[in-house]
Amino acid sequence: MAEETKNPAKDIPIGLVGSMVITIALYCIMAVTLCLMQPFESIDPDAPFSNAFEAVGWGWAQYVIAVGALKGMTSVLLVGAVGQARYLTHIARTHMLPPWFAKVHPKTGTPINATIVMLSATAVIAFFTNLNILSNLLSISTLFIFMLVAVALLVRRYYVSDQTTKENRNKLIVFLLLIIGSSIATAAYWGVSKHGWVAYCITVPIWLLATIGLWLFVPHARDPKLWGVPLVPWLPSASIAINIFLLGSIDKDSFIRFSVWTAVLLLYYFFFGLHASYDTAKEYEAIQDGTWRKIEEGNVPPVTKSGIDAEEGRSDPATSSQLP
Repeated sequence: MAEETKNPAKDIPIGLVGSMVITIALYCIMAVTLCLMQPFESIDPDAPFSNAFEAVGWGWAQYVIAVGALKGMTSVLLVGAVGQARYLTHIARTHMLPPWFAKVHPKTGTPINATIVMLSATAVIAFFTNLNILSNLLSISTLFIFMLVAVALLVRRYYVSDQTTKENRNKLIVFLLLIIGSSIATAAYWGVSKHGWVAYCITVPIWLLATIGLWLFVPHARDPKLWGVPLVPWLPSASIAINIFLLGSIDKDSFIRFSVWTAVLLLYYFFFGLHASYDTAKEYEAIQDGTWRKIEEGNVPPVTKSGIDAEEGRSDPATSSQLP
């Protein structure tokens, strides 16, 4: 939601860090309180707080807990709708989806069409799909995206096209492959051997040495101007390892479903989305910021010779018809 924020460079870090600190503090307080109310062995994993209050004679508190749980689930659904709708909006701006999805409401400044469609689609899927299947698919997609974001952060920080030398580029590729490969090996060994430890003496040092090599031997090609992720490459490398390790705890059937969906979307991307986004970028590469603003709002005029000439002062841009 950075583009809907008044001062993203200041407000986004405050919002992210502040919300994480508050959430972590609340979870820790709740866990400590639960352990003080009941012995660890007596905690019910299905309804821990309800049974804990019941055990101490506060049976009425379970209704308060139920209301809080309902509020929490509602908040999660709303956050998911907000995020997914904006993903859809950005995809539509590149014309990988119809620009209609990028339409922004003139009063609220929110992607109205993308929000309605995404909410309707997710509601139908949630209504007819088993909860365990949905939760595992959501976990896989979230962890996979977080891992890719960490990889992308390292690539962005250490590589700039036409500036990074070939030698540094090759070092970056090798170290990234070692970090990802050792993380996958660690997760796979943990899933196969619950009590073994010998392989960890190989995979963990490889991850550590690869991160140290990236830190020492590959110079930064780009540094953040306002704010950025600290402790690079240590924090992104740890994120890659942790997310891959957590992926290893998800069942095989969920990975099969995720692979099928990923394959379908990749086919769509390569046979339609890639060409649509490329054509759009080539058509509008000479157009000025004012028309780009219309494109981002889903109000997209087709580019013709007269349309380009209009930007050069040779015709009236208002004469261009809009795409349906």
